[in-house]
Amino acid sequence: MRPEESEAREPARAARPRLWLTVLSLTAFAVLIALGIWQIERRAWKLALIDRVEQRVHAPAQPAPSPAAWPAISTANDEYRHVTVAGRFLHDHETLVQAVTEEGPGYWVLTPLKRDDGTLVLVNRGFVPSERRDASTRQGDNPDGRVEITGLLRITEPKGGFLRNNVPQHNRWYSRDVAAIAAARGLDKVAPFFVDADAGSQTTGGPIGGLTVIRFPNNHLIYALTWFALAFMLAGKLLVTFGGGLFRGKKPWNGFVHEPAGDAARRTGSDAGTIVEQA
Repeated sequence: MRPEESEAREPARAARPRLWLTVLSLTAFAVLIALGIWQIERRAWKLALIDRVEQRVHAPAQPAPSPAAWPAISTANDEYRHVTVAGRFLHDHETLVQAVTEEGPGYWVLTPLKRDDGTLVLVNRGFVPSERRDASTRQGDNPDGRVEITGLLRITEPKGGFLRNNVPQHNRWYSRDVAAIAAARGLDKVAPFFVDADAGSQTTGGPIGGLTVIRFPNNHLIYALTWFALAFMLAGKLLVTFGGGLFRGKKPWNGFVHEPAGDAARRTGSDAGTIVEQA
C-alpha cells in the first residue's frame, strides 16, 4: 500500500468511533427527554390522585359497600372513601398489627364487626401502646352493644410490611392483610377491605382512632427537571465536541507563502507570514 493511500484511510478510521459515539449520545439524549416527559405525566397523574383522595376523605360518610359491590372494589376507585358501618364487635377475634405512629410504637387493634346481614368488616379501632397489648388491659373499653363506626375505607395489605412477612401461625402481623387475618381467625363472609375508625368513633380509654396518615410522595417535578438538565448537559457536550470539530480540520491562515523553484533563495518575513524570493 502506498503511503498516500494509507494517509487517506486514516481520517475514515478516526471517523468510525466518532459516528458510534454520536449515535449513542443522541440515543441517550432521546431517552433522557423521554424520562423527563414521563415524570411530567406522572406528576399530573399524582396531582389528580391527591385531588380525588381529598374529595373522598372530606365527602359526607356513606354506608360501606355491600357484598354485591365487593368484587368491583379497587384502590383507584375506593381507597380512603369516607364510610360508615354498623354492627357488633367480636372482641374475642381481634388481631394486633404492629404499628409506628405519632403516638409511638405499638399496635393497631383490628376487630371484626358483624353487620345485620351476617357479613363481617374488619375495623381498625385504632392504636394502643405496647403496654396495652394484652386484651385483658382493655376489657372495660370494649363496647358490647351495637355500634356505628365512621372512618376511611382501606384496601387490604397482603403479605406483610417492609422486609417483614406476616407469620399467622405465631400471631405476628406486620400488615393488615384481611384475607390472611380472616383465615387465621376462622372468619367467613369478610369484606375485602377494612375500615380505619376516626377519632370520634373511639371509646373513652380505648384505642386511639383517627391516626390514618394520607401521604403521597410527589417528587416528580424534581425528577423531571433532573432528567431534562442531564439531557441539555449532554446536548451541550455534543455541540462542543462535534460542532467544534467541524473547524478543527482547517489549517489556520499564516499569510502568503511564495516559494519559487531554485536552490538559491532569500527569505524575508515577519510574524504574519513568510515571503520567499528568488535570490
